[in-house]
Amino acid sequence: MRSEKASMLSEMRGRVESSGYVILADFGSMDVATTQELRTRLREVDAEFHVVKNRIFQHLTAEIGDEELKSGLNGRTAVVTGRGEVTEVAKALKAFTKEKKFPEVKMGALDGAHLTEKDIESLAELPSKDEMRAKLLGTLLAPMSQTVGVLNQKVCTLLYVLKAIETKKSEG
Repeated sequence: MRSEKASMLSEMRGRVESSGYVILADFGSMDVATTQELRTRLREVDAEFHVVKNRIFQHLTAEIGDEELKSGLNGRTAVVTGRGEVTEVAKALKAFTKEKKFPEVKMGALDGAHLTEKDIESLAELPSKDEMRAKLLGTLLAPMSQTVGVLNQKVCTLLYVLKAIETKKSEG
């Protein structure tokens, strides 16, 4: 392998190994402006979009021992990797694809599990980690909030009784 290709392979290996996910997409006939717009949107969710030669990515899949990703290497291939939250990346890709009609998501991998195009679409439907944390926190705090409401109501009831006694004594 020539040194330029070895360098590209090494760079792509670093990206894939430092990322928790890999999404393969067919970027088809995207022009430079559209590609740059997609890269900008993905950068907002801490992800990167890189066009890669299929042969180089085949070498990478052989090196990392993930032969199943080879099945997504047909046509013009781009790789989405990053450190951001995968659901946010999937949402950004889905929104961009809906708007521009490309790139077409082929497949991916998330923490060693392989994802189909449908799986990636399903990830786009999930709430973000922050939303899930907020829901969990709300669920955990609900019993305490209800307890505070019940205790507050008991104190109010006591005040109503005392007010009624005061009113009765002042009348009598």
